[in-house]
Amino acid sequence: MTRAREAVVKRFGEVGVAPGSAFADAVLLVVSELVVNVLRHAPRSPVADVGITVGAGQLVVSVADAEPRMPDLEPGATGAGLQLLAELASEYDGDVSVEPAVGHDGKVVLVRFRMPS
Repeated sequence: MTRAREAVVKRFGEVGVAPGSAFADAVLLVVSELVVNVLRHAPRSPVADVGITVGAGQLVVSVADAEPRMPDLEPGATGAGLQLLAELASEYDGDVSVEPAVGHDGKVVLVRFRMPS
């Protein structure tokens, strides 16, 4: 988890996120929670691929794993971790989604944020 957070912090300058800001803290909390979810719920997945992209005024955190089971993102069906992520994303006019991985078994969880001005 620490390596994933450090890798994301290194990208903050490239993508226009002010280190130490409330927005940066929210993004890092999302990264931590998604990596913990892989460790907790995808034990067959040897790695989690963490990505961060920016475009069209949005920052997207993606975490892919090799567990094909998709989490239920319906309100009331998620665990506390995914509920927290949904709340954080909504504070920045964003959302949480999950989709099948492309090119291998597994899934990608995406958390989108509108970039603060």
